[in-house]
Amino acid sequence: MRCPSCNSLDTQVKDSRPTEDSAVIRRRRVCIACNFRFTTFERVQLRELTVIKRNGRRVPFDRDKLVRSLQISLRKRPVDPERVEKMVSAIVRELESGGEAEVSSEAIGEIVMEHLRQLDDVAYVRFASVYRNFREAKDFEAVLGELSAEDAARVATLRK
Repeated sequence: MRCPSCNSLDTQVKDSRPTEDSAVIRRRRVCIACNFRFTTFERVQLRELTVIKRNGRRVPFDRDKLVRSLQISLRKRPVDPERVEKMVSAIVRELESGGEAEVSSEAIGEIVMEHLRQLDDVAYVRFASVYRNFREAKDFEAVLGELSAEDAARVATLRK
């Protein structure tokens, strides 16, 4: 593993332990050259995924890009970072187990929106506004109307 401080390849693992859900191994490392300490995470990857962008371009799937876009949607929202990490892992597992090596960016966006809808309504609307390229206030009204209708249906089901 390359040291993020000095780029030396001479690093040593000092400690390894699984995360709480045992889906990731956390490794504490130290660079032999500059003594810089850093942490890496190791995950199981079922398959190499390629994302087909709207313009037809193909790029490798980047979990970190998914995390960054979710963090933007969830900025200043009361959501535990551990729940976000579990959601990201669930999304990636869903994509990897889908049977296809290539996934459209639209399919990824729809899966993300499903998960965000269950996690936080405000983050869902934020993500939808970018993903669906909202241009007018009525675009927001339509999504908010969908959420209100779902909430009303949920309340009606609970009252029965």
